[in-house]
Amino acid sequence: MNTSAKRILLTVVGAPAAALAVWALAVPVAGTTLTVRTGAGTQPVGPGSVLVASLLAGLAGWALLAVLERFVSRPGRTWTIVALTVLVLSLLGPSGSAVGAAAMLVLALMHLVVGAVLVLGLARR
Repeated sequence: MNTSAKRILLTVVGAPAAALAVWALAVPVAGTTLTVRTGAGTQPVGPGSVLVASLLAGLAGWALLAVLERFVSRPGRTWTIVALTVLVLSLLGPSGSAVGAAAMLVLALMHLVVGAVLVLGLARR
């Protein structure tokens, strides 16, 4: 496996690991109740949801970067602009669905941590 492939793999695995670390510190350690509104009810945000969502974000980012590298003259710049735009838009989720200020802060922090890992880790050399 070449260096670039290792970096990408570490990034795609590192984003969920970082999100799970935030979840572990906030929920079991600090005792934060992490709940979101869904339709007419609420739902707790568990480690499985955090793992799946952040892994999907990493895989989608990797796929986008692969497409950009094939078809765009400046894929690194385009990747960074798109990734940061998606990160900013993703912050609307916690602000609109979190139940309580603590949940909103923890969810926003998870989004920022995953975004930082992906943007920095997948950015073209």
